[in-house]
Parts: sequence; structure tokens; C-alpha cells
Amino acid sequence: MKILASRLLAATTALSFLSPLAACRSDHVEITVQNQTGASVRLLEVDYPSASFGTGSLASGATYHYRIQVQGSGPLNITYAGAQNAQPHISGPTLVDHQRGSLEIVLLPGGKAEFHPQLTPNH
Repeated sequence: MKILASRLLAATTALSFLSPLAACRSDHVEITVQNQTGASVRLLEVDYPSASFGTGSLASGATYHYRIQVQGSGPLNITYAGAQNAQPHISGPTLVDHQRGSLEIVLLPGGKAEFHPQLTPNH
């Protein structure tokens, strides 16, 4: 009986340490970039606080998905090489530490973009 009680206590103790880890989840922002410029873009780069991501090319009408974890606060910035070698630099919304949700970025003609954030700060 003592062995069974000590095993039960050990299992309960182990679960109590693992339980908070199971409840934790990482805060991520799902980003979708849609190319509605009317032409392919090259060297697409999206900079956000503490990191960046991108792709070598994105065809006209194509969509690119990426998941980020925001650490720190600051603006989101986009650069790419477009038609006639134009290199737009577009500033987007400010992201804050531990945000989660989604952000749709629509690249438009003339080096412009629309941003559709659905973000929630995590407190």
C-alpha cells in the first residue's frame, strides 16, 4: 500500500508541474500577403519587431502565408522589387509584444498596401 501511495504522489507531483505548461500557448500572428499589384513582385520582405520574413517572388494574384511571434514593439515594414524595378517601402501597423490573431496585407498598384489587422494583445 505504501508503494502505491508513493507512486500516486509522484505521479500527482509530476502532473502538477506539467499542467501549467500544457495550459500555455504561444502567441502567434498569422500573416497573409496578397499580391494585387497587377504584376509579379520579387524579393518581398516583411520586417516586424525582432525579425523578418519574405519570399523570392510572389506572382500577381498569389497569396503568401507566414506565422510570426511578436517580441517587442514597433512598426511592420514591407519592401519589394516591383514592376520597372520600383522598390516600394511601405509602413504598416505597429505590433506589440505578445499580440495574437491575424493580419492581412494586400499589396496594391503604385507601391501602396492595405492592412486588415485582427489582433488582440495578450495580457
